[in-house]
This record gives sequence, C-alpha cells and structure tokens, in this order.
Amino acid sequence: MLVFDAHLDLSMNAMEWNRDLRLPLAELNAREYSMTDKPDRAKATVSFPEMHKGNIALAVGTLIARYVKPDSQIPGWYSQEQAWAQIQGQLAWYKTMENTGHLKSILNQKDLIEHILHWEKDKSPIGYVLSLEGADSIIDIDHLEKLHLQGLRAIGLSHYGPGVHAFGTDSEGDLPQKGKDLLKKIEELGIILDVTHLSDKCFFQALDIFNGPVWASHHLCRSLSPHNRQLSDEMISLLLERDAVIGMALDAWMVVPGWVRGESTPESMGVNIDSVINHVQHIAELAGTTKNIMIGSDLDGAFGTEQTPIEIQSIANLQNFIPALAKRGFTESDIEGIMWQNGVNFLKKNLK
Repeated sequence: MLVFDAHLDLSMNAMEWNRDLRLPLAELNAREYSMTDKPDRAKATVSFPEMHKGNIALAVGTLIARYVKPDSQIPGWYSQEQAWAQIQGQLAWYKTMENTGHLKSILNQKDLIEHILHWEKDKSPIGYVLSLEGADSIIDIDHLEKLHLQGLRAIGLSHYGPGVHAFGTDSEGDLPQKGKDLLKKIEELGIILDVTHLSDKCFFQALDIFNGPVWASHHLCRSLSPHNRQLSDEMISLLLERDAVIGMALDAWMVVPGWVRGESTPESMGVNIDSVINHVQHIAELAGTTKNIMIGSDLDGAFGTEQTPIEIQSIANLQNFIPALAKRGFTESDIEGIMWQNGVNFLKKNLK
C-alpha cells in the first residue's frame, strides 16, 4: 500500500548526522558501527532505498535549527543568524537531491496529484513537502517570506524548550508578540501550521489567533502516555473541530508511559505496533471516524532501533501497520486513510 509519512528529519540526518541517505540501510549503518557521538549510531531506520521498499511515495521533510542561549542544556545555535544559515544548508541538500533525481518538491495541489499518478507507474522520485520544525531560524517576517518562496509549506513555531516565537516541549509560557505576528503572516501566506511541540498555553493561544490550515504532524495521546509532549483529549477535540490531521509518532518513549531514556528498551517495555494502534483507536473513538489520523513516524528524529516499536527495524516496516490495523477491526477504507489518503486529502485541500 502507498504510504504518506508526515514527519521525517531527512536533511538533519544528511547534514548533521552525515548520512548519505542514498545508500542501502545496511551500508549506512555499517559506516557508523564504531561511532558513539549520538545514541542512534548504526541503528538508523531511514534511507531512500528503504523508503522505496516500503512504498513511501510522499513525506514531509523538515528543516530544523534551534536558537539557544549559551547556558542551555538543549543543543542548538547561539544566534538566529546561525540557525538561519543552518536551515539554508539543509535546504541546499534537498535541492541537490532533487537535482540527482532522488526527491521531488511538492509545492501545490497540481504537483501533488501529478506525483501520486506518476508514482503509481514509476515509484520514483520520492515526493516531499517542505516543513520547518521550530521557527527560531525565522529572524523576521522577510525571512519567512523568503523561505515560502523557497518552497516552505508547513511550519511549527517551537521545538524543545523556550523558543523565539513560542514555548515548546518541557517549557511553558504565553505566546510572545513575535509569535502572534508570525502567525498572522503564516496565515496570509497560506502555510500549514504544525502545532507539534507547542506548550499547552501556546497551543490554545495559537489556535485562537490562527484561522488557516492546522495539523499535528507527529503526536500521540496524553491520556495513554502522560507527558506535555502529547496531545490532551481537549487538544485533540479542538483539532478535530478544525478538521486537522494528526500523525502517529513512532518514538517509543511517547508510545507507553514509564519509559526511562537510556535504560528502557522496546522489548522491556513491550512497545510494538499494537501499542501505537491504541493511540489510533483513542483518537478514532473521540472523533467517531479515522479520517483525521495519519502516520507521522519521526523515525529519523535523533533515535533509531533502540527506540522504535519492536516490529519497526526499517521505515519499510510501516507496511506492518496494515495487517495490525486489520486485526484490530479497522476497515480497508480506514487503513487506506491512515496510511496515506487522509494526509493526501488534507494537502489537496490546503496546498494552494
């Protein structure tokens, strides 16, 4: 079955992890066998060959660079200008992959429809919608306009910690004026707002201000796995009212409660595909439908097989969701929707 993955950090992996995503996964991981600088070395699950193997026709590809103060415990760049330069380097990688025929930028509804039709015949190149995860690198409104002209079609205001335009995961506070001003411009440009990583206050304040298209690209349910990174039922209900789509993230610590970083393993915590489907089921029960659910795996988001559901050793294994969803009683139409159609329908409606 065709797959749409609503969140992959492809350029971060290429530029900061120094991964050549054109390689077979085994070769990519073999290169990292003796590396210890990052916890997911030699445990990667994403490469272009694996995406082709898993029939992943379309993905949301991110740009990401945080601005942090020198005493921050969270890694990032010490000026917004450095963060801007970093995402421009990441963007250059996407454009290079386009030039080599591995990726295709999806900018509008016409691009999207043509790409899906072309993929069914040739299965190449992989389509991507450009998104910015955390807006720290947006120095001013002019920079947002420039990035939009460069292909940006979705944006999240924050990532981890306090950001320039909003408070993010593990932080809290009111939406600053810079964030409010940015939201108005995002709406004017027709860019999709990604509410992922917004703190609780900023989530509600942003949706009160913003009237454009909204999604939550990679999230799970707070009622099943309590943490401020997750969506509360109140948040989910508000997103359903806005006809948003919510992407199911596959980072194991988000899937079940009680995960201890560096100690827990998917095996010890019993994190499997069925555990993720519990979150699918919960949203479906709140919504009375599956039409607002998609996949937003985040499988290359600074973790690897040490932190994925047991059956997910490669992004190609997203296909394993199909029999697992069927076993839980979801219809063929439900499954098609979750795996690709719901996200594609949202883009058809909201990519101008």
